[in-house]
Amino acid sequence: MWGGDDKTSSTTVVFIPDERMIVRNGDMSLVVDDVTQAIQAITQLATGYDGYVVSSSVSGEEEGMRGWISIRVPDDKFEQALAEIRELAVRVEEESTSSQDVTEEYIDLAARLKNAEATEQEFLVLLDKAEDVEDILRIYESLSRVRQDIEQIKGRMQYLERTSSMSLISAHLRPEFTDKPPIPPGWNALEIFKSAARGLVITGQVLGTIAIWLLIFIPIWGTVLGIILWRRHKRKMQG
Repeated sequence: MWGGDDKTSSTTVVFIPDERMIVRNGDMSLVVDDVTQAIQAITQLATGYDGYVVSSSVSGEEEGMRGWISIRVPDDKFEQALAEIRELAVRVEEESTSSQDVTEEYIDLAARLKNAEATEQEFLVLLDKAEDVEDILRIYESLSRVRQDIEQIKGRMQYLERTSSMSLISAHLRPEFTDKPPIPPGWNALEIFKSAARGLVITGQVLGTIAIWLLIFIPIWGTVLGIILWRRHKRKMQG
């Protein structure tokens, strides 16, 4: 992927890309038969493509289990890896890809690196010639700042090289459940038994209360009932 070179110092060679540098990422949400097995399969897929697992995790149990895995594969295997991961799924709920052209940024960084290393060489020459302690300290301070810039530029360039050559794929996984659970969530036989027992006690208390009231008012209701029955009997006798 890298073309000609331009030496800027005795130790550093800057490579200028002769092809576009594209950083590609893929993100997938999948329903799978088994989350753990799917993660193992994706791990093997990455290894088989000379890639690697960036990170992975599994949480929860059974229907609450969720998994996540992030891998890097060579950029020329990006589409093929996506296709194989799709085949592991019962269904793909969501999938998205993105790409970013970082060629211009990389070329700009290469130019900045060249200038920074040239400045470093100038400071080294001045440092060799300096005799005054204050001049030496001032030059050394400037040299330290330039070297810090050089390290930052090199780090960014290496990151762009790595991310453009190894694409990132992240997969979010959850299990498939075709049948509803035989016991509804939250159903608890012991709690239902306790609730029924409490209901029975309350019902008994209500019936007991009614019976007590009836016993207390029997003399009154008995007298009223007796009068009503006596009048009915008297009317029948008169008729």
